[in-house]
This record gives sequence, C-alpha cells and structure tokens, in this order.
Amino acid sequence: MAEAATGFLEQLKSCIVWSWTYLWTVWFFIVLFLVYILRVPLKINDNLSTVSMFLNTLTPKFYVALTGTSSLISGLILIFEWWYFRKYGTSFIEQVSVSHLRPLLGGVDNNSSNNSNSSNGDSDSNRQSVSECKVWRNPLNLFRGAEYNRYTWVTGREPLTYYDMNLSAQDHQTFFTCDSDHLRPADAIMQKAWRERNPQARISAAHEALEINEIRSRVEVPLIASSTIWEIKLLPKCATAYILLAEEEATTIAEAEKLFKQALKAGDGCYRRSQQLQHHGSQYEAQHRRDTNVLVYIKRRLAMCARRLGRTREAVKMMRDLMKEFPLLSMFNIHENLLEALLELQAYADVQAVLAKYDDISLPKSATICYTAALLKARAVSDKFSPEAASRRGLSTAEMNAVEAIHRAVEFNPHVPKYLLEMKSLILPPEHILKRGDSEAIAYAFFHLAHWKRVEGALNLLHCTWEGTFHEVSVYPKKELPFFILFTAGLCSFTAMLALLTHQFPELMGVFAKAFLSTLFAPLNFVMEKVESILPSSLWHQLTRI
Repeated sequence: MAEAATGFLEQLKSCIVWSWTYLWTVWFFIVLFLVYILRVPLKINDNLSTVSMFLNTLTPKFYVALTGTSSLISGLILIFEWWYFRKYGTSFIEQVSVSHLRPLLGGVDNNSSNNSNSSNGDSDSNRQSVSECKVWRNPLNLFRGAEYNRYTWVTGREPLTYYDMNLSAQDHQTFFTCDSDHLRPADAIMQKAWRERNPQARISAAHEALEINEIRSRVEVPLIASSTIWEIKLLPKCATAYILLAEEEATTIAEAEKLFKQALKAGDGCYRRSQQLQHHGSQYEAQHRRDTNVLVYIKRRLAMCARRLGRTREAVKMMRDLMKEFPLLSMFNIHENLLEALLELQAYADVQAVLAKYDDISLPKSATICYTAALLKARAVSDKFSPEAASRRGLSTAEMNAVEAIHRAVEFNPHVPKYLLEMKSLILPPEHILKRGDSEAIAYAFFHLAHWKRVEGALNLLHCTWEGTFHEVSVYPKKELPFFILFTAGLCSFTAMLALLTHQFPELMGVFAKAFLSTLFAPLNFVMEKVESILPSSLWHQLTRI
C-alpha cells in the first residue's frame, strides 16, 4: 500500500514538472487571471500607489547609502570567499552552485546511477572542461625537483602554493590513473601516491612501485616439452613511477632526462599493448586513454629537457613529431612549447606558420599566441621606429599593423607589458595559470622576455604604444585601468589569482586586494560624481555635512 502511494506521488510530481516545463504559457496566463480576479481583495491598486509614492519621496542620500551598502556586502562576500578558499581549497559559491543549484536547474545529478555507469573518458573530459573554465595547466611549467626546489634551497620558502599543488595532484589523477589500476599492484600504489601531500611520501611510493616490478614471476608452462626449465619474465615497468621521480626527486635536468627516458621505454610498451586491446571493452579503452596521456606527457617533458639543456633543434623536432603523432590532444598546448623553442632559434617564418594554424577564433586564446603575433608584427618596424618621427609624419601601414597587434594583445592580457618592460619584478611561474590574469603574464614574461630583448626596438615600441589600449575606456580612473579585467572576472577568478601567486611574495595579496577594492568602490565614486553634478552646490554641501 505504501509503495502504491509512493508511486502515485512520483507520477503526480512528474506530471506537474512536465506541465510546468511545456505548458508554462498556460500557467502564466492562469496566474495573471488570478491576479486580476483578486485585485480588489488584495488591494493591489492601493499597494501600487503606496509603492510609487514611496519611491517618489526617496532622496539622493538613499541611493548613495544603497550603493555603499551593496559595495560593503560585496567586500564581505570577498573576505568570506577568501577565508573559505584558504581553509577548504575550493570556492564556496562554486561548490554550492555545482552541488545544489545545478541539479535543480536541470543539470547533471551527481548521485544518479546512470552517471556512475558512464565511461571514464566522458567523466575525464567533463572534469577537464570544468577546470578549464577557471585555471589552465601552464604548458611551460618548471620541474619541481630540478628547478622549483632551487628556490627553496636558496630562500627557504616554498615556490608553489598549496592550491597550485592540489590542482597538479588532480591533473595527475585524471591523466595518469584509470579504474583498472587496482588490478596491477604498482599502479595501485601510484594511484595512492598521486594523492599524497608529503613529497617524500610520494617519492617513497614511487620507489616501492618500481621495486614491485623487479619481482620475477614464474610461468607454469615449460619452455620445452618434458623439460624442467621454466620461463622467467619481468613484469612491465611502471612509467608513472619514473615520471614522479623525474619531476620531484631529480635535482638536475640531466637526471630528470634519464628518468624520463626510462619512463618512455616503459610507457611505450604499455601503450602498444593497450592499443591492441582498446576495442575489447570500456575498461581497456580507458586504460588505453590513460597510456596515451602518459606517453604524450613523457615525450613532451623530454622535449622540454632537451630545450633546457641547449639542444633546441632536437626539442623542436620532438615537438613536431609529437604533434603529428597525436594531433587531437590539444589540451597539453604543445604548440606553445614549440613557439618558444622556435623563437629561441629565431626561426620567425616557422613561428608565423604555427601562429597561422593555432591563432584561430575557434581555439582558446593565450598570452603566448597574442604577444608572439604582436612581436612578429613589431619586428618588421621596431628597428626604425621613432615616436617623434611617427608624430610628425603619422604611422605607416606596417607600423599601424604592429600597433594594432600590440593593442589586441594588451586587450587580452593587460598585465604582460609591465613584466616585459621590467616595471614589475618577475617571480617563478606557477604550475597553473589564470587566463588573462597576472599568473599568465608572469609565466609568459618568464620565458619570452629574452625573445623580446633580442628583437631590436621591440620593447621600445611596446613601451610607446601599449597604454593606448585604455584611452577609449572612460568609466574608471586611468590609474585603475590595468585592473578592469580583474573587476569583471568575478570573485572566483580573483581568489584563484591570489591562491596561485601569493605564496612566494605574500605582499602581492595586499596589492591585489587594494586593486580589487578600488575597482569595487569605483561605481560608488561614479554615482557620487553624478549626484554632485546634478544637485545645487549648497544642497550638496549640506548633504555631505550630514
């Protein structure tokens, strides 16, 4: 009986939901009809006249107080978001919207049994798309053991924030693990190792995974019939263990390269085996996808090792071969590594060919693409450019193209010029960057400042023209213009920027907070100026005294 009642309630609920979804116009007219019928008992006309009378009696002081109150509430929300983010490592607003509001608005239910049976590839792509809305993996990120740890040895301070390392751990679990890892002891150990916070615990787990692979297993079929000689074979090496050791234990780039070569040998074997079995089921398909990610990551890091060790042409060849072998894996942004290496070789024609392929409106932009395109345009005119001569005779077509390219790049990320012009100090780039933010500007300038210095007059042209991007923006004071993207980005982007950068230089937090609060209260200043211009001076002075 209870089951029948429950089933009836479920059917009734589904019918109401269906009617509200498809017959909303009927419901709308029904509500309007009820309001019209009940207008006399509810005294709607009297209430409307009272509300209009109240609005007409409001003074400018009320609007000023309303604007100030809204700004104060926004500031309190910012402080709470920052506290929650530092304590739990995630945004409170984002967590509530994804966990509670999204199912109510017709999104995907996380507790649905259907979703639990979906393929691992779909879930990985969904997690990737969600993360890409906020931060991106830095394609030129440094090696933790060989490069980031040098900063710790010299200064005694950690170069990476906990938030940044937590994002890296999530990336490793997404790309280097799959559902069938528990069937292989070494992969099961590495699955736990990627979740470890302590670096020494991760390194110890990687060594343990490699020791397990050194155990020899006996096959119970003799090599020769009626013989007592047994075949002995080694278990396949664990490529992800070598990756972790190369990233975190190796103290030099040469040591990291040796470990990555061992990882390549193991990863290539696993990739070939899983390639033959990928069509035998969803489990094998997920394993093949994981092995593909591991192989691409290893080859990309090997190319970066060659670039660090001065073998730039070899690095370029490895990157080109990798992009030809796996053309669909654009999530690693290998073309940005290729652009940097080609600029080091001063192969500007090849750089232009790469830009022509990836500087597409359908692909996500980046500071590397925008500012590299500006550098190539500036290279054609920068050696002969003179501000005085340009002001007398005007800009030529080539100079106009260069200036427009610089303006487009500055419009995408206005933080980059101050680092290229060395108006701000550079720090080590984080492992993740916020698109159009300060972290992306640091990552770009850290690797590309030398290329701009190599082109004669390029920095001079940038210095003379980059501020012209803001001349048409007149709402905010000029001193606050570099932060206009920060004001429009929202609280989640602001907290991500703070979490990525304030660990090496804690004083940056005060700078970012001051910039955010200045832009936060800019509408209040704008309203005050408008009220002052409308009211008589005597009334305005009287209001300000009150």
